[in-house]
Amino acid sequence: MSHLEIIMPFGIPPATLAKELVKHMKTPALASLLAYARDKQIHEHDEFARQLPHEDWLARDFETPHNNASSPALTHQRMQELGIQMSSGYWFTLSPIHIHIARDHMVMTDQRRLDINDLESHDLFEAAREICEELGKSLLYGDAKTWFLRADDWRSLQTASLDAAAGHNMEIWIAKGEQEVAWRKLQNEIQMLWHIHPVNHAREEKGRNTINSVWLHSGSAEVHTNRSQRNLQRFDAINYQNDSASILVEDLLEPALNSDWGNWLACINQVENNWFKPALNALQNKQIKSLKLVLSDGQRLCQISCRAPQAWKFWRKPNLQFLIDLTGSSIQKNQEM
Repeated sequence: MSHLEIIMPFGIPPATLAKELVKHMKTPALASLLAYARDKQIHEHDEFARQLPHEDWLARDFETPHNNASSPALTHQRMQELGIQMSSGYWFTLSPIHIHIARDHMVMTDQRRLDINDLESHDLFEAAREICEELGKSLLYGDAKTWFLRADDWRSLQTASLDAAAGHNMEIWIAKGEQEVAWRKLQNEIQMLWHIHPVNHAREEKGRNTINSVWLHSGSAEVHTNRSQRNLQRFDAINYQNDSASILVEDLLEPALNSDWGNWLACINQVENNWFKPALNALQNKQIKSLKLVLSDGQRLCQISCRAPQAWKFWRKPNLQFLIDLTGSSIQKNQEM
């Protein structure tokens, strides 16, 4: 294989904890890969962007122009993955969520930590479907956490992805545009019905978070796919195509979005064994000619191009200082190493 790309959302640690986290990282292979870097490119993103930097990066493969002012147009792809026959029209992903009250605003909990089973989801779905149909909208069931809403006249809405909005003030991230009042009306009616729904009464009695709202995102009119493989557990599961591969490693997403930095540390140490170490070996043994690491956080993305070490550059010692530098301002954009 000639080229391998590993995309790792939240591979950049938070600035306030970077030194402490790096001190406890057990990732010598990653340290070596960073030492082998030949050049890097850093892209800054708006902190209020409606998709995370890695989501914007993944959408580069879309055949039609990508609007980075909204969540990635992935609904048709999700429908296809769940075996739902493609339908005409403009479809959104509608996700059941839990929101909680902060001091003066509402915050959406990361949907990965939403405990909802198929029976609960189906009951809530049927209640929501009746409301949608009354408003002339079709609603399809995908799985417990993923439903699909057809709303042809809402295609201009600018929505935020689940991960971009998680942990933030919902009022800032809720869908905006000409039809936002209609969307808010639908959302409010679902919220009011679910507030008195038996599913949520039962959840409250057991001390579980209620499913008290829905999130609209990822609107699309056709299937958009990207070349990155996801949900792979280890390096040896890669499916090589056209002598190259792009892999999305999402292990760090959940702990980062939930500020669970102890778990983030445990996860990146596991990623060392599953990805960094075998990638380093492949680079050293010339099984691959080049490796690109794509690391991001909530506001920036860095491309790091690595090649096998050159013996004469003996002064380059493996270290993780580069990760600390990424969180500050000491690195210049598009700087060659």
